Amino acid sequence: MTPPLDAPAGASATAAERFPLQFARTRRFSLGVPRQFTVSPDGARVLFVRGTSGTDPVSRLWLYENDTERMLADPLGPDLADEAPGEGPAQEPRRIRPRETASGVVSYATDGAARLVAFTLQGTLWVVRTDGGAPRRIATAGPVVDPRPSPDGSLIAYVSGGTLHTVRADGTDGRPLAGPDGEHVTYGLSDYVSQESIGRSRGHGWSPRGDALLVARVDTAEVRRRYISDPANPARPPRVVPYPAAGTPNAKVSLHLVRMSGERTEVLLPAAAGEDHPESAWTDRTFEYVVAAGWDDRGPLVSVQTRDQRSVHVLEVDERSGGTRTVSRAHDPAWVALRPGTPLRLASGALAVAARPGGDTQGLDIGGTATPPGLEVREVLGAADERVFFTAGEEPTETHVWSYAADAPEEGFIRVSDAPGVHTASVGGPTVVLDSRTPDGHTVTVLRSGVPVGRITVLAEEPLVTPRPLALSLDKRELRGRLYLPSWHRPGDGPLPVLLSPYAGHGMQVVLKARTWWVAVAQWFAEQGFAVLVTDGRGTPGRGEAWEKSVHGDRLTVVLEDQIDALHAAAAHRPDLDLTRVAMRGWSFSGLLAAAAVLRHPEVFHAAIAGAASIDRRLYDTHWEERFLGHPDVFPDNYTRNSLLDEAGNLVRPLMLVHGLADDNVAVAHTLCFSAALPAAGRPHTVLPLSGAGHLVGQEWMASNLLLERDFLRKSLGL
Repeated sequence: MTPPLDAPAGASATAAERFPLQFARTRRFSLGVPRQFTVSPDGARVLFVRGTSGTDPVSRLWLYENDTERMLADPLGPDLADEAPGEGPAQEPRRIRPRETASGVVSYATDGAARLVAFTLQGTLWVVRTDGGAPRRIATAGPVVDPRPSPDGSLIAYVSGGTLHTVRADGTDGRPLAGPDGEHVTYGLSDYVSQESIGRSRGHGWSPRGDALLVARVDTAEVRRRYISDPANPARPPRVVPYPAAGTPNAKVSLHLVRMSGERTEVLLPAAAGEDHPESAWTDRTFEYVVAAGWDDRGPLVSVQTRDQRSVHVLEVDERSGGTRTVSRAHDPAWVALRPGTPLRLASGALAVAARPGGDTQGLDIGGTATPPGLEVREVLGAADERVFFTAGEEPTETHVWSYAADAPEEGFIRVSDAPGVHTASVGGPTVVLDSRTPDGHTVTVLRSGVPVGRITVLAEEPLVTPRPLALSLDKRELRGRLYLPSWHRPGDGPLPVLLSPYAGHGMQVVLKARTWWVAVAQWFAEQGFAVLVTDGRGTPGRGEAWEKSVHGDRLTVVLEDQIDALHAAAAHRPDLDLTRVAMRGWSFSGLLAAAAVLRHPEVFHAAIAGAASIDRRLYDTHWEERFLGHPDVFPDNYTRNSLLDEAGNLVRPLMLVHGLADDNVAVAHTLCFSAALPAAGRPHTVLPLSGAGHLVGQEWMASNLLLERDFLRKSLGL
């Protein structure tokens, strides 16, 4: 039988009953986790940010050196006591886009030797040296965004009010370098789509000599505006967000070489791909997206993508004239998958770019040598000399760190990480900081020349519930799944209602050999009396081009099919799963999937919780949505087939809609429009609005959300 759920908090409360509060207090167990590692080129120093405990919401700046950790900057310490942890309006997107949950020092940048570190607090610029001394405040022209020291540490570039400035590291000789050009123009920042959907967060970068910067100019004049208000605070003015919804104009992004003399040269990006690929009714060859831009010892290197996302060109830039030359190109009839960290150019000139090494594998080409077929490459991490480090996996539930030395090809491809799990790394000189999440927990190991020499402490709390996943390979497609059962359940206790809790969307997996926050949440729901099934189906990464791109033109049909097939296969494996009581819960894409489940398959699904559901695909951004569905003016049927507004009348099962009213990624309009369509069709439902919450739900809602969802599911399934 199910244990009681209404026991009072305190000493008598069970671990499962205290878990929602822990989940909220630790902000999904993200607090106390070291992150944003920077390894100095000589491998001697490692910088990172982390709080002081698993419940400390203020990030500090730390240095690992000589196998010891030392705090460099404490926002609550005497040196920075006048700067309360938090952020200004200009800095807020720098935290929201990467889903940062803490305050304090949430980002930083260093000079080339990792001796000088620059960061901001409440828009104020601070610098600190790794070789001693307290943090120093630097006077600036206004609130600062994204400060970046020059390679020699003598200057700091930063953005304030949309203008790129420089100031000497001693606080003297501050001056504007580029901008402003108008109300809607910024220099040195990336646009919304680049931050949210492409992954290019930087808008300026130094030349190796420190005499110039490669700077993005962003003009949002033609981008349609959204107004994000807070109904709980009607006196507060709405926040204005330039948001390019599918089929509407993007920001105009150009690149400029800006010299310290003030001279500026525009990079001459090609106007069009110059290719004719007639595989679709919509082939837009204009290069609207700058997907990567950097500057190495051989000059600037830029990667651009066409609006239809079928072509990507890598361009060498002449730093004197701004002219470009294409050194690599890729084309795909669906879309070119962008690999983070590419292109990477080594000192020898060898390029590391995304490639198809054979068969269906998504891999790398490193100076003409391809990764082995079957090794799915996820990300290029960087290089030390001519050795390239990247993450890849042969089994989709694992990701390992690999290396390849372009100057010693006879060594072949070497796997750096050993234990089953999900691994990533940061590199510099002979040092590799190996960040490992395994079924046993989370560790950060410092390797020098391949030998472990120490660890950086992970202070995150352990979940109060112990995950007990049963690994499954389901159906003829060998769908990777995990089944979570109550710790108190024994065979013969009776059937368990089933809760599907997938993500199942592009770019993210939840079935991994790693202990993550969603694993703990799945076990918590199991302890409430559910059999929780989590499945990664078609459209998720890690299983080749055809698998990932099977959702091209239709993001829901095969994804729902895989969830249903996984459910039936799991029930055949475990007869104590009750298929007469099945629910699905999800957030963002999986929120859409949960709503679609009860609308389209009420014979299978008996209740659903749809959080931040992207109901109307026309409301989502250009780069993300046009990747799958094309241009809405050319393929309107794709958008109709993948949106749920017209299906409101099909609802016959209990449905809860949850949405943050301050969400600037999936606008609350998705849920409000759907919620209006449901009663118009005579379909009752439940709505839970989260005041002040964005796409990443804040601490104050986390605990109550879990409890409200649990109670809704129990009532809806007749428990």
